[in-house]
Amino acid sequence: MEACNSRGMYCVPLYDTLGANAVEFIINHAEVSVAFVQENKMQSMLACLSNCVSHLKTIVSFGMVMEEQKKCAEECGVSCFSWKEFVSLGTSEYKLQAKEKGDTCTIMYTSGTTGDPKGVLLTNEAVVAEVFSIDKLLQESDKVVTEWDTYFSFLPLAHIFDQIIETYCIYKGASIGFWQGDIKYLVEDIHALKPTIFCAVPRVFDRIYTSVLEKISKGGPMNQKIFQWAYNYKLNKLKKGRKQHKAAPFLDKLVFQKIKEGLGGRVRIMLSGAAPLSKHVEEFFRVTSCSILLQGYGLTESCAGCFTSIPNEFSMVGTVGVPVAAIEARLESVPEMGYDSLSSTPRGEICLRGNTLFSGYCKRQDLTDEVLVDGWFHTGDIGEWQPNGAMKIIDRKKNIFKLSQGEYIAVENLENTYNRCPIIDSIWVYGNSFESFLVAVVVPNKTTLEDWAETHNKSGDYQSLCVSPRARKYILDELNSTGKKHKLRGFEMLKAIHLEPNPFNIERDLITPTFKLKRPQLLKYYEEYIDQLYNEAKGGATIARGM
Repeated sequence: MEACNSRGMYCVPLYDTLGANAVEFIINHAEVSVAFVQENKMQSMLACLSNCVSHLKTIVSFGMVMEEQKKCAEECGVSCFSWKEFVSLGTSEYKLQAKEKGDTCTIMYTSGTTGDPKGVLLTNEAVVAEVFSIDKLLQESDKVVTEWDTYFSFLPLAHIFDQIIETYCIYKGASIGFWQGDIKYLVEDIHALKPTIFCAVPRVFDRIYTSVLEKISKGGPMNQKIFQWAYNYKLNKLKKGRKQHKAAPFLDKLVFQKIKEGLGGRVRIMLSGAAPLSKHVEEFFRVTSCSILLQGYGLTESCAGCFTSIPNEFSMVGTVGVPVAAIEARLESVPEMGYDSLSSTPRGEICLRGNTLFSGYCKRQDLTDEVLVDGWFHTGDIGEWQPNGAMKIIDRKKNIFKLSQGEYIAVENLENTYNRCPIIDSIWVYGNSFESFLVAVVVPNKTTLEDWAETHNKSGDYQSLCVSPRARKYILDELNSTGKKHKLRGFEMLKAIHLEPNPFNIERDLITPTFKLKRPQLLKYYEEYIDQLYNEAKGGATIARGM
């Protein structure tokens, strides 16, 4: 990436998790001529090579290349080099190319939930403006990044969030440590690196939160009481405006240090992005992590963060904060959804204008014209301005449907609410205009479900428990109890659920690399179970359907 930048060439991140035919599509669509490939991805590359030779002329492995792989590539008219061979070619001297701020820096293909990936054109100016926006934000706090800082990179570098943070770290002279690429060793990697900067998507923070609560619950009644007292004490101080490191330093050392150690022991800046972070999870980490936590909002089209909360401003918990320095923002009314940008509580579609915005979609002027209107980018996300100037994401313009009685369902809001139920890991809620109620596919928390089974003398492993009618009814009741606690309306409650023992994953094309649910793909994958849920639920009693 840095080599491409130095030569004024644009780099196109290429990763197969965007979908089954994404590699082939992106190579052809972006007219990629040279592809750099992980050694263990060479076979995947070669499998689609015959359909990519219109522009692709060279493949470079970051490791070794087997003779049969090189032969396969050459049969398609493509040169293939190992890393050692490739580096040996770079003997001639060259001058750095002149670059203009309006030149394309990268074509970043989005992990859209429907259709082919869209190639987002980002200029040098957009990337530099975003980097300086981050620097400006941290200058306003006491957390300026220096060469003594270390960033832990485990998000995909092909995703704009990680790429911008890494570019910022290079600009500041900070170190970057890369994980091994295996989720099983994530904690081991954190402890080895001991980072000071930790960026993650909400799903990761949710899992850490659940794990910490589980350990606390097993610590005995006295430890639980001590923790809760310390938590409430520090929370009260933060709400009164105390800075993170001054709110309760003694309790940080006595009670919360173990949580900090879980992230390596040196973390002082945490950032969450790519999706909304639940308010209770954000509050928890602000209190217990001994670190500032910034929740941001951004898109590939805005070159990552365009809103961010301000360090030590506790009133911004539950929001994505204020616009960054390089961005203007406004709300546009969405009458069909009942959102009025001029009401006493302004709500509407978030629109952006500024130096960090993309310059269009590659070869898709039609899509560009849909979202860029009079210089304003229409994000498709519904926001609500808070009295303190912060933005709260409350809905998605396209993720709304109507039930047969006419009630509108904002499905992401419902999923965020149900995800607060501690006995599940994830949930996909489904409904349509031909039915009067909602159903869902739920991934139960393995440990919690097994603990419940032991308490209720229920035998069997996790897979078999997901089929148990008693277990399914237990989880359905707990989900609806969570819904009632958070004041969901009757038609927003679940009538039936299917328990899925396997997490929603990229391999089955059910989520994006940033863990957003791919709803059309989920419906196609679980269509048989959805039909069964509706048939059985309409047949009489409430059903919790299992595999």
